Amino acid sequence: MTSTAFPHLFSPLVIGGVTLKNRVLSSGHDTVLVEGGQVTDDLVAYHEARAEGGVGLIVVQVAGVHETARYTTHVLMATDDSCVEGYRRLAEAAHRHGAKVFGQLFHPGREILESRDGSAPVAWSASATPSERFHVMPRAMTETEIREVVDGYGEAARRLRAAGLDGVEVVASHGYLPAQFLNPQVNVRTDGYGGDADGRLRFLREALASVRAHTGPDFVAGLRISGDELSHDGLTAELAVEAAERLDREGLVDYVSVCAGSSATISGAVHIAPPMTQPAGYTAPIAARVRSAVGVPVMVAGRVNQPQEAEQIIKEGQADACAMTRALICDPDMPGKASDGRTEEIRACIGCNQACIGHFQRGYPISCIQHPETGRERRFTRLPLPTRRRRVLIAGGGPAGLKAAAVAASRGHDVTLHEAGRRVGGQVLLAQLLPGRAEFGGAITNLEGEARRAGARIVTGSRVDAELLDREQADTLIVATGAVPRRPALELLDDPVVLDAWDVVRGTADVPKGRIVVADWRGDWIGIGVAVQLAGQGRKVTLCTTGFGAGEHLQQYVRASMLAEAARAGVETVPTVRPYGADSDTAYFQHTLTEEPVIIEGVAAVVLAQGHDPVGELAGLADGRVGEVLMAGDCVSPRTVEEAVLEGLTVASSL
Repeated sequence: MTSTAFPHLFSPLVIGGVTLKNRVLSSGHDTVLVEGGQVTDDLVAYHEARAEGGVGLIVVQVAGVHETARYTTHVLMATDDSCVEGYRRLAEAAHRHGAKVFGQLFHPGREILESRDGSAPVAWSASATPSERFHVMPRAMTETEIREVVDGYGEAARRLRAAGLDGVEVVASHGYLPAQFLNPQVNVRTDGYGGDADGRLRFLREALASVRAHTGPDFVAGLRISGDELSHDGLTAELAVEAAERLDREGLVDYVSVCAGSSATISGAVHIAPPMTQPAGYTAPIAARVRSAVGVPVMVAGRVNQPQEAEQIIKEGQADACAMTRALICDPDMPGKASDGRTEEIRACIGCNQACIGHFQRGYPISCIQHPETGRERRFTRLPLPTRRRRVLIAGGGPAGLKAAAVAASRGHDVTLHEAGRRVGGQVLLAQLLPGRAEFGGAITNLEGEARRAGARIVTGSRVDAELLDREQADTLIVATGAVPRRPALELLDDPVVLDAWDVVRGTADVPKGRIVVADWRGDWIGIGVAVQLAGQGRKVTLCTTGFGAGEHLQQYVRASMLAEAARAGVETVPTVRPYGADSDTAYFQHTLTEEPVIIEGVAAVVLAQGHDPVGELAGLADGRVGEVLMAGDCVSPRTVEEAVLEGLTVASSL
């Protein structure tokens, strides 16, 4: 049934011999829910949650088509028949809810991240052209090796068809092996797989032909390609469009899935999972170029996070379907809510990248800072109802408290949350004030909405103290009182101006003119964000960090975007130093490796971003006044929104 709110997005789409019930898809993305190259129960549960939530198409993450395709230790492999049973369970789980399932066929070429034993593997590519980002020098494939890999695409497709999948797509996006053959700046071969446009297309043409030969014409075969790799030496839009047009004309593809960027460069990789600094739907014009050149359906991926954005893209004819992958990671039920017109209930992705691709890049299972149930479906889906309804009092309206309120109330408990400030939100209210971070505030909008809809009462301007504890007589107190800025012991002479980052972000600090030194301990969004904010106000800024570089603990695409902005703003960076002291015009640091002094002169003020001290005294005060006291978030140990929300979920689930 077509949604009246989004008639284009929720209309059927025919791809080859398959009909999708709507045009919302979850594009292929690594989950780290794989063991030994095989589909796991966790991966099945993860995708079934999105199928149950109403998605039209699930494209399962990349599966290696040859032993040399193992680009991580947790990649799916489709190189032998042992993969069939796991894929079958996944397909059956998705089909139960009306979703179709395609699988990705993959070889990274030179884009190798890691090996199974820690030694550097031999990477294959079209030519011996190095990868800038991973510093890999590949070996040019022989024609025998090319034939092995080409046959691997077909054999892998045959196995996925045997498992009951509805189709496959050959991954030629993001500078992976097929794109390495397509790109004349990478492929410098002079044999039949290089030399001219036809030769450079040959590998991809043969891979798709192998898929057709091993599966038959009634099985969907698609192509994923970066419509523009957006890199100095990447595949250009003209070449990408030409390749898609020729493959369509030859009848080798039933659809084209368009994205942007390249794994081979730091700047190009940002577009693999573009952070919130990129505008919504910014890749749609790239997809439109491909769509104008081919006759098959075109999908687009790239920060399409809201149904209204996807509706507009499809309505304008820029694409036929939209990959809303991170939107579905954040809210698996988004399609059903949008179709029913319940858009105010959608938990919107904020593009933080921390627990989705950020987890993948650190080797951890996928999740979401706003919805930690993602990736943990078997643990947190359909929590049992409690045996006894409790009066639950929550102190603190930051992310931990709000999540605890939402979960506890949804399970039937009587929940009241007290927030000392005028607004709920905690440090998220600060994060959203920094340049390029406004979207982060959506996390609190979402969490507060969930808590209120679940029936939790929220009282602002109310601090939990002994009198309130005695009056409320709660069964359970959840302490989520957060943290405050930490001020390390410094040697200060002649009354220097020393400010806390929080006050600078709020705009309540009187920041003098002249050079400002930001002393950054953690290497997260605070230090670099404050530096960019001050530079944007016309000040000369020096960012001093204890790490090897600014933003060291940020997800790498977020870090790359913020570092680029800092460079444009003229922020100077001094790495591997800790603050020691200051006087009226000088900041004194100590080198963390040599212990030698580092002196910065001509300083008007020092801004401290030195981490936080937990505020958890209420737990001791409540001892003897409340039967059960639980703690969550920064009051336990100052960390990030991710840990706060997860702990809010965990403690509320235990009630």
